[in-house]
Amino acid sequence: MDIIKPFIEKILYPAMEKKNKNQIRHNLAELKSQQKLSPETLQEIRKEKLKKLLIDCVENVPAYTSYAFLLPEIEADPLHAILKFPILSKADFRKAETSYLNPTVPKSSLIANRTGGSTSEPVKFYMDRSTVEYYEAARWRGLSWWGITPGSRSVMIWGNPLELDRYAEKKYKAKEKWLKNRIIISAYSLIPESMPEYIKQISAYKPEYIYGYPSALHAFSVSLLKQGFKLPFVPKAVVSTAETLFHHQRETIEQAFQCQVVNEYGARDAGILAYQCPCGGMHISCENALLEVIDPQTLEPVENGTSGLLAITDLNNHAMPRLRYLLGDRAALSDKQCECGLTLPLLEKIDGREDDMFVTVEGKLIHGHAFNHISRSMGTVDRFQIVQLRPDLAELKIIPIKNTDEKDVERFIAGVRELLPGTQIDVELVNQIPVSPSGKFR
Repeated sequence: MDIIKPFIEKILYPAMEKKNKNQIRHNLAELKSQQKLSPETLQEIRKEKLKKLLIDCVENVPAYTSYAFLLPEIEADPLHAILKFPILSKADFRKAETSYLNPTVPKSSLIANRTGGSTSEPVKFYMDRSTVEYYEAARWRGLSWWGITPGSRSVMIWGNPLELDRYAEKKYKAKEKWLKNRIIISAYSLIPESMPEYIKQISAYKPEYIYGYPSALHAFSVSLLKQGFKLPFVPKAVVSTAETLFHHQRETIEQAFQCQVVNEYGARDAGILAYQCPCGGMHISCENALLEVIDPQTLEPVENGTSGLLAITDLNNHAMPRLRYLLGDRAALSDKQCECGLTLPLLEKIDGREDDMFVTVEGKLIHGHAFNHISRSMGTVDRFQIVQLRPDLAELKIIPIKNTDEKDVERFIAGVRELLPGTQIDVELVNQIPVSPSGKFR
């Protein structure tokens, strides 16, 4: 019997609301009440939040006070006015990060955070509690579509939090279990030989859902299937987050766990941006964020259905606003409505990281997915990583599947070279490809 779930939902959350004015459940109820409103009504909600944010920016935030001349336009049409603000890259933000702090927000209320740094130098930024609580509410709204609530028991296949001493580690695990109703299996050290112990641990805990990086979930699922293990229960869902979820990963994970894989899309520096519903639609948290898709050359918005760079305006973060902030991802918006009945707008596709684009010596762009298609079709490579240092030079690391014929590996290498003609590709066969400090695999 799970006694922690009612403790969290009936005692802990009410106590947090009473003592600390916690607004997660209030925000969750608000977001759930809005998820079937007309698109026009949702647009008005977003416009009002954007207007309030832009006025605060031009009146108080040093990075944006020079745009005070836009006040009349902001009052009249904030969705048009925001197009007059510059696109903000992570590099530009890092150069003048303190100028984005809102001096009217008390320093004592600021919450420091940073990105995982899986693609470049980590970005340091601030939020306040209201922003964090809206992020959490958006996650729980998405999970609610799958019958999962804030107290639901879970197993996370995740990166280690920190290098902790024994006492601190014990304290951390107790907090995770009793305050969040979850246990963590380290994504840093998934060992096939330990699969019986992992299965025993998960079976005893019997979580309502599994949560983790798709690369870690996929590796876990492959080992589970190869060794013929099967969980004695079916989770409500397996939730994939923090990395691009590929189709072959989804297939393997669903086969292993006998339930649907749910794609969660978000970022530390942007919150929960979209969640997959049971009909497969990636619904945008449009009350929390304004999403624009930008042409990488012109930096102008593109039509829905066209892939480009994703620019985010967090509508709740008044502590450190970043308008039209380039997240580093490529995606496309959709004009379609989902058959599930939710009226929240949709992401048509998520193409992965901006720097997953490669360039030939002749200037032709090649998407990183092309390499995955070769790997998938040949079935000879367990894991690989290709890094392009410049148009005429790249490094390729390969972990071949056990007992794979050397000629099959050469066929994979030849396929990669065909995609980048004229590029010198230095190949190394390895036993392991390290994950990033955040626990993600690139």
